[in-house]
Amino acid sequence: MKIIADIPYIKVVRMIEHNTQYHKEEVHYITLSKEKVITFDDSFLLHEVLDISYRFFSKEMGFLYLHTTKGMYSFTVRTNPQSFIDHYKRIK
Repeated sequence: MKIIADIPYIKVVRMIEHNTQYHKEEVHYITLSKEKVITFDDSFLLHEVLDISYRFFSKEMGFLYLHTTKGMYSFTVRTNPQSFIDHYKRIK
């Protein structure tokens, strides 16, 4: 599988230790190939991906939306995903 593009996203993990709740940010990647889009938790064949969009809610963060036949998935991103979306649209 040849990687065409990828983009980092943030996943917040909540843990409880010694009766105290902690939040930990994990960085994962959404990877685009000619066959599929792969995330940490899931993968989608390219024909299952209907669209990719994004919306920034501050200068530093935004949401990348992956519209699929399985539903819509949102990912918190800190980088502008326009290049990733452009690569997707070229191969779609």
